[in-house]
Amino acid sequence: MGALKKGPYLSVVGLLLLIYCTASVMSRGATGDGQPESLPSVQGTLPHFIQEPEDAYIVKSNPIKLRCRAAPALQIFFKCNGEWVHQNEHFSQEYKDLNTGLKVREVMINVSRQQVEDFHGPEDYWCLCVAWSHLGTSKSRKATVRIAYLRKNFEQDPQGKEVPINGMIVLHCRPPEGVPLAEVEWLKNEELVSSLTDDNIDTRADHNLIINEARLSDSGNYTCLASNIVAKRRSATAAVIVYVNGGWSLWTEWSLCNVPCGRGVQKRSRTCTNPAPLNGGAFCEGMSVQKITCNALCPIDGAWDEWSEWTLCNSQCERQRSRECNSPAPRNRGKMCEGNSEATQNCTDGLCTQSMDNSNDVALYSGLGAGIIAVAILVVAVMLYRKNHSDYGVDVIDSSALTGGFQSFNFKTTRQGNPLLLNSSMPPDMTVGRTYSTPLCFQDSTDKELFDPLPDIKVKVQSSFMVSLGVAERAEFHTKVAGETFPRELSRDYCSTVDRRKKGLLTLNGPINTTKEQLRTTGVFGHPGGRLVVPNTGVSLLVPHGAVAENMSWEMYMVINQAEASVQTLEGCEILLGPEVTYGPPGLDLLCPVAMTIAHCAEVDAENWNIQLKRKTQDSKWEEVMLVDEDSTSCYCLMDLTSCHLLLDQPGSYALVGEPLTQAAVKRLKLAVFGSMEGGSINYSLRVYCVDDTPHAFQGVVAAEKTRGGQLLEEPKMLPFRANTFSLQVSIQDVPQFLWSIKPFTTCQEFSFPQVWYSNQQPLHCAFSLERYSPATAQLSCKISVRQVKGHEQILQVYTAVAETEKESVPFFMQTDCTIMSQTGPKAFKIPLSIRQRICATFDTANAKGKDWRLLAQKLHLDRNLGYFAKQQSPSAVLLSLWEARHQDTADLDSLASALEEISKIHSKSSPKDQDEPESDFNHIQAAGLCRTGKLTSQKMEDSPPEYTG
Repeated sequence: MGALKKGPYLSVVGLLLLIYCTASVMSRGATGDGQPESLPSVQGTLPHFIQEPEDAYIVKSNPIKLRCRAAPALQIFFKCNGEWVHQNEHFSQEYKDLNTGLKVREVMINVSRQQVEDFHGPEDYWCLCVAWSHLGTSKSRKATVRIAYLRKNFEQDPQGKEVPINGMIVLHCRPPEGVPLAEVEWLKNEELVSSLTDDNIDTRADHNLIINEARLSDSGNYTCLASNIVAKRRSATAAVIVYVNGGWSLWTEWSLCNVPCGRGVQKRSRTCTNPAPLNGGAFCEGMSVQKITCNALCPIDGAWDEWSEWTLCNSQCERQRSRECNSPAPRNRGKMCEGNSEATQNCTDGLCTQSMDNSNDVALYSGLGAGIIAVAILVVAVMLYRKNHSDYGVDVIDSSALTGGFQSFNFKTTRQGNPLLLNSSMPPDMTVGRTYSTPLCFQDSTDKELFDPLPDIKVKVQSSFMVSLGVAERAEFHTKVAGETFPRELSRDYCSTVDRRKKGLLTLNGPINTTKEQLRTTGVFGHPGGRLVVPNTGVSLLVPHGAVAENMSWEMYMVINQAEASVQTLEGCEILLGPEVTYGPPGLDLLCPVAMTIAHCAEVDAENWNIQLKRKTQDSKWEEVMLVDEDSTSCYCLMDLTSCHLLLDQPGSYALVGEPLTQAAVKRLKLAVFGSMEGGSINYSLRVYCVDDTPHAFQGVVAAEKTRGGQLLEEPKMLPFRANTFSLQVSIQDVPQFLWSIKPFTTCQEFSFPQVWYSNQQPLHCAFSLERYSPATAQLSCKISVRQVKGHEQILQVYTAVAETEKESVPFFMQTDCTIMSQTGPKAFKIPLSIRQRICATFDTANAKGKDWRLLAQKLHLDRNLGYFAKQQSPSAVLLSLWEARHQDTADLDSLASALEEISKIHSKSSPKDQDEPESDFNHIQAAGLCRTGKLTSQKMEDSPPEYTG
């Protein structure tokens, strides 16, 4: 192959040919394309192009090379855009083809980016080759030269999708504009997707990705990848989620009744696992647990019928009689009768005709005579013994014989000051150390000897306190350990006391003047809504914004009924767990439910309690509205530790009623001790109160003590009281014996189980009267023990000064200055109206994945009974009303802000494309902004007095 030669080195023949061609072109003018028609030729053929110039793209600023190769050819020149390329820009070489023996000429030129950009024509920049031989010329194809590029932005990015399983997925992609056209590939989780290996995937020529039937494995992040010779471009990632909606499994069989005897509960359940919801699929709608009441038949032990008549004497000198175990017969796993069903007796009345041996007669009558004599001697001996010891048969009432064990008690060296207590900051006198005896606690009984460990002493003690009450049924020691369930005859032994309690046969321990008048609060509410509060009772009513139609107003009221008529209409073992509350007026017409809060005294446990919400009918009967642990679409009930929050549509009287299912059911009692001087300056009275642990019930104690001038001597404490039928004992201990005296046999007093369990918000109390030996005694220290037999115990420590005759009254509640009974408008709510509206607008829109109000309910821990919220016009607004009622005692919006922040994070992770959008609704309700709003709102409410009436 010869070396390349530039223009100055062209051969003479080539130069002559060039001059000839130029002259020929000039002579023809514009009649042709400027190409010579004939040349001096030699023997051969026309030039044949072995290589023609190809289309080329200029990448960045790199020039491209165009080549031509022809044989036989005397000369080859390029012509671009209709003009001949200067000979100096040609690079040529010549060599001989060994196969054909012909000379082959090759020519190359460079085309720069500047040349292409400077060309302005109707078509793209083009070039062709013209080859000469002795017989004529030949032209090659036109080769276009273009500048290559690829835009950055896709004309259409793929969009994320949420599709059900087996659904079709179509992801659209339009790549950026480019030269040459971009080729498109799809990536799933950064791995190449190919339709060649998966028949379920179709990558079309229009660059779209189609998945015919979505599988769980198809979930992932999909990216459209466009590329040409210039660059590669990636589209925004599209998150594809294949979700599975949940389906219920079959119901399980009904469980056994949870009590072996009496009324109980049966359950059956199903799970949302057929299939289980996946990837945000909808949870199953409906209840997962169903409950029905059951009545387990109590075991009935068998009892013997009367004996039959004796049969005639048989030949063996015997007669028989029989009896049957059918009075009653054993049923329901009851015990069989004990003893024999038949009896046999010898005939001794002369009816027997069988002869006897004389020796047998002598032995028989001798034995009978000896037995009679022995019995007579024994009877005489017993009578003589009882006569000699009759002087010691009287009842022993000496208290020294009844003293139990001794225990030492030391006062605390320091004690935190409490404004609720009298002289709480006064330190005890620690200069003298004493050990005080703790007296034994007596049970009230008239016909039972209580002290089994003392067989030689019969002790019968009646508490003067209990006798003075005239209580018909007195509690006794229960020596038999209680089982895990109620007694066998529950309806007779346990629940029958309720009816006697309601009829007045059981009186409260000690007189207490509790007011029977109604606690009432009223307010006028319009479209902005507001709140009604009965101070210091734990009862409130929230009227949401928008509940009252615009341009309308209602005068609403809320009443706590303190009469006993409601208690008398309860059934069986049911008790009130909180006050009966009425709100109205009766014709009240609201657009959304109100939120009522009622304090309760139960330790909530579905296994031990059957708690119902009841409403009073027009004939003053109670009807069941719902069970609190079951779903309902008529109303909503949320049980917290100390309060019950209700969403109600209808005005009326409501009460929370509980029925214990097992002996493990517990209701909370509040214990408090008050004291005051009585009978001049010598006697001091200690009064111990046991009341249901609700603010309303304790208000009755406060009202009664204010009229008596009593002082709270110790922090009130809580005592769990179990439904195990055992009584409650209150005893005073560690009274300084040399400074104070107390009446004998009054150191321990007792409430029977029905009195405590069925108190129904009415306080019980007992009193201890102490007398000073000397007026110089200025302090009283003792302990009050309150315990349930076979249950819990609490100790109330009393340490007070009693010498002062004039004391200023110390308030019982720090919140007694709470006189706000009605608030209206924005100040009644913690959530600002603008934030509330933004939340509702964001979450009320349904979402297939559940990222709507259901997600809000989950994050606010209100995701039970979602069917109730689903039927509301604005589920989010009702959720926020319930949140307001639940957090009315807290001072900030931290929990709501945290929930919204979590939701915002979930939203941003699942929808990354939203980052490029202008603004989303979540950006308007960021958690931090809500926190700042809450703090500012709280500060503003503290700085300015609220609007209220009352």
